[in-house]
Amino acid sequence: MRSFLWLLLPLLVAGCTAAGSASAGTTDLKDLGPAPELANEVWINTDVPLRLADLRGKVVAIDMWTFG
Repeated sequence: MRSFLWLLLPLLVAGCTAAGSASAGTTDLKDLGPAPELANEVWINTDVPLRLADLRGKVVAIDMWTFG
């Protein structure tokens, strides 16, 4: 068991390097300009409409779903 762990360790270390990451060799995303303003007037858990300027500098979690 111990020798198996020593064999597994180099594979784990190699997977954590930049050469082994999924982003290595990919191109940068194209800049599409500023994000469009939010168009909704009704939001859950807030009484006022949200604006991008109000969210600047804050962590925002986006949960997108639909009925289907």
